[in-house]
Amino acid sequence: MTTTEENYIKAIFTLSGRERKLVNTNSIATKLQTSAASVTDMLKRLAEKKLIQYEKYKGVKLSKTGEKTALSLIRKHRLWEVFLVDKLNFQWDEVHDIAEQLEHIKSKKLVERLNDYLGEPKFDPHGDPIPDQDGVITYHAQKVLSELNVGDQGIIVGVSDSSTAFLKYLDGIKMSLGSKVNVIERVEYDGSLTIKLNNRKKVLISKVVASNLFVNPS
Repeated sequence: MTTTEENYIKAIFTLSGRERKLVNTNSIATKLQTSAASVTDMLKRLAEKKLIQYEKYKGVKLSKTGEKTALSLIRKHRLWEVFLVDKLNFQWDEVHDIAEQLEHIKSKKLVERLNDYLGEPKFDPHGDPIPDQDGVITYHAQKVLSELNVGDQGIIVGVSDSSTAFLKYLDGIKMSLGSKVNVIERVEYDGSLTIKLNNRKKVLISKVVASNLFVNPS
């Protein structure tokens, strides 16, 4: 497979979510920042290779082979992110683009040695689960922070927005994976939250920020 084909496979997997719902052409075009016509041409190629299944007027989903390919790419991507943060001291907002390049390395032997070297990590620096060698994903028992009620508390276990801007924002308020949050107040007007962070300081965060943070309620 070409790098472009692999990028499409991973994009379809990501867009399909845990429910493995059908994905339309426009969503793929937006995700990969390309034209709908280019997506259509690529989907024909992927269908010929039996990597996707197409339902007319509904969208596409990955075949078993396509899903296996996507999980392999995600496994490599997230293992490389762990390596870059834990071993090379990159910040968590610096690693995504580098891992995007490294995920296309074909050597299975290298990937498994990397996994062993890192101590078989289960989650990447952003809290995303790392598929095992068989493609099995173990998810956190998690909720979105914006769903918690006043008086609830939890531990930050992941982010759904791994953009540089968002991760730098979290660094700025001293929030990271493992941070403890207590919901003190919710503003009815805009859904923003006042939280106590790590049992120390109070922080006001917007609904958008809270909607991009996963917590393990405690």
